[in-house]
Amino acid sequence: MSTSESRTVRITVVAADGLVKREVFRLPDPFAVVTVNGEQTKTTQVVKKTLNPYWNESFDLTLTNASTITIQIFDQKQWTKSKNQGFLGMATYAMGQIFDLGRGGEEMVTRDLGKAPGSQEPVCGKVMMNFSTNFAGMAAAPVNNSLSVPQAGMIRNPSVASFNSQQQPQPQLQPQAQVMPQQQQQQQQQQQQQPVAQQNVRPAVIAPNAAAGRQLSSFEDQLGPLPTGWERRTDHLGRTYYVDHNTRQTTWQRPTAAPVSAAQANQNQAAELARFENRGLNFAGPAAVTPVAATTPTPTATASAPAPTGPLPAGWEQRITSDGRTYYVDHNTRQTTWIDPRRNNRVAQPTGNMTPGQAQAYLLQMQTQTLQTFGPLPSGWEMRITNTNRIYFVDHNSKITTWDDPRMPSNDASVPQYKRDFRKKVVYFRSQPSMRMHPGNCHITIRRSNIFEDAYAEIMRHPAADLKKKLMIKFHGEDGLDYGGLSREFFFLMSKEMFNPFYCLFEYSAHDNYTLQINPNSGINPEHLNYFKFIGRIVGLAIFHQRFLDAFFVTSFYKLILGKKIVFADLESIDSQQFKSMTWMLENSVEGVLENTFSAESEIFGQIVTIDLKPGGRDIEVTDENKAEYAQLYSEWRIATRVADQFKAFQQGFNEIVPQDMITVFNPQELELLIGGLAEVDMDDWMKNTDYRGYTENDETIKMFWKTVKEMDNEKKANLLQFVTGTSRIPVNGFKDLQGSDGPRRFCIEKTGEIDSLPKSHTCFNRLDLPPYRSGDVLDKKLNMAIENTVGFGVE
Repeated sequence: MSTSESRTVRITVVAADGLVKREVFRLPDPFAVVTVNGEQTKTTQVVKKTLNPYWNESFDLTLTNASTITIQIFDQKQWTKSKNQGFLGMATYAMGQIFDLGRGGEEMVTRDLGKAPGSQEPVCGKVMMNFSTNFAGMAAAPVNNSLSVPQAGMIRNPSVASFNSQQQPQPQLQPQAQVMPQQQQQQQQQQQQQPVAQQNVRPAVIAPNAAAGRQLSSFEDQLGPLPTGWERRTDHLGRTYYVDHNTRQTTWQRPTAAPVSAAQANQNQAAELARFENRGLNFAGPAAVTPVAATTPTPTATASAPAPTGPLPAGWEQRITSDGRTYYVDHNTRQTTWIDPRRNNRVAQPTGNMTPGQAQAYLLQMQTQTLQTFGPLPSGWEMRITNTNRIYFVDHNSKITTWDDPRMPSNDASVPQYKRDFRKKVVYFRSQPSMRMHPGNCHITIRRSNIFEDAYAEIMRHPAADLKKKLMIKFHGEDGLDYGGLSREFFFLMSKEMFNPFYCLFEYSAHDNYTLQINPNSGINPEHLNYFKFIGRIVGLAIFHQRFLDAFFVTSFYKLILGKKIVFADLESIDSQQFKSMTWMLENSVEGVLENTFSAESEIFGQIVTIDLKPGGRDIEVTDENKAEYAQLYSEWRIATRVADQFKAFQQGFNEIVPQDMITVFNPQELELLIGGLAEVDMDDWMKNTDYRGYTENDETIKMFWKTVKEMDNEKKANLLQFVTGTSRIPVNGFKDLQGSDGPRRFCIEKTGEIDSLPKSHTCFNRLDLPPYRSGDVLDKKLNMAIENTVGFGVE
């Protein structure tokens, strides 16, 4: 065929893999543009939020052997915003180098994406394209039909060394208008009325004796028609091979398998799509993956692994939860697990450093294994791997990350039950639409010297919807950039200011107890209700943005937030002496002993005021019959009634950020953990979840560091945590759940700096820069000096 003669070619844009991520906090919305000689242009649909888009869209274009096909991939969100239109990469194909149009054929081509001419922006990833002229001889189907994609890791054109049969001549394709037997024409008419998913797996039925004296279709050979869903093809060397559209596999041998139902074919197609989206390179050697054999494929080849059979190991028992989920009990160790103990295909934890390809392969294996064991992840969740080969999970609904698999109560069997239940509630809580972060940023600039008033002015001037955007805190006069560390310090500092009794908004519940309660005399400040609304917003923002406040309230305050009823027992945390007195009253007769009435006395700025606990209460005596009612009314007044106006203002600001129906999923103890985290420092957990750069845990400097930290009191440990992470509080699941700028980041110690310099911290990354000091005394002196005298942020 000459270079000027043209022919229609079906070009299918299958997918792209490993696209470049140009924005830190957002995935691209890629689409592809196909251009032929700068004239014919076709565009695919947009795939949302992915670096591995799967389009599988086909276009019929007129090409010659001299045609040049260009595919460009763009980010739809940046299409009109940036100068490069969100360019993500391109690839160019010369039609004459793929196959000769005069001879025809079909070829799947995978190319590395390249830069645009004159562009210096980095590009990575691959694109997969399919070129075919064989569609004209097949039953009519829409252009956007499903494409037969070979299984990942499979060789499209096997080598000659593995081919033992005689070569067969390449069959000539029949024109579409050729007269066919009546039965075949009727079958094709039926196919045109069937869904696309069925058209690819229902070939025409041809009688065996019809093959004589005519050209063979791709659905038959000299021995007669192929089984349902099979197709005969030839490669560029003229060798015949067979494609099983049911299981998406190829083989050299003629199939003899039983026909596969259309439902099974659709199931296999879905499995193939899932396998393509989870594709990766295997690095664990031949034993890690089963090679594709040159035999007749079976439908189970691509389905999920079969359920284990045979008896359970000794001491094991299979049970079913109330929602129908199977779990297993090991009576030997008294533990439970979701994993069937008969499975022996557990993925080994990698050791040492892995290349990016190996890390992706390990991630693929973990995805496959957990899918078989626990089922699919909840909607909007994704499994990822860190650069230290640790698996974590991303919830795109609420834009949060966690080490724990949301399908499991906990990854750690040693975690107490209350923490497992709390974690499940948090996952549900943050997955709700009202708790998802809004797009964009909310910039707040404040002065350290006037943080309370500046924060009040900034927070109150923004509508609640703006405060649900990503907070970007900037301290006036400082160069620090907020990747999480500045906002953590902001909430830490605000905790010290808002709840300072000096402002008369909150007070300590007792002289020997530093839990906080609302000050009933806050009205001395004429603007106190506005400040309580502001504090409600701050507490709501801390929950919404996953920050901790350095404060603990009385239990009854958490009950008020949750809308729970106040009971007599709550009085103990407010006034233990009054609680003991009233407990004695309830347990003994008061007739002739006490002369109380249904009233209470309150001191307001030195003046004693009598308050009725019920209408006319000062005239109603307390007796053995009504003393329980008196104790309940007194408790309600002492805890809630006398601060009703202040709490109403607080709740108004709080519910602007966190809806009331969402927060009620927690109990008071869990709400305390959600707001304040853990205050106690577990040294074993801290050391276990620390990473080292330039150091090892056996280095002398590291040993001196941990010795110094262990000798610190709780206050100094909290100050060290605040210095490195921006907050003195710890997540309920411990140090493994410390958050950084881009997800989970463990506490890290890096070897850097001169031996006479002070340690430095990077709060956005939970990293401490520790010079290699030569003695423990010097390390202790330098570390304490850095903690006690460092204020503010800078940029390196």
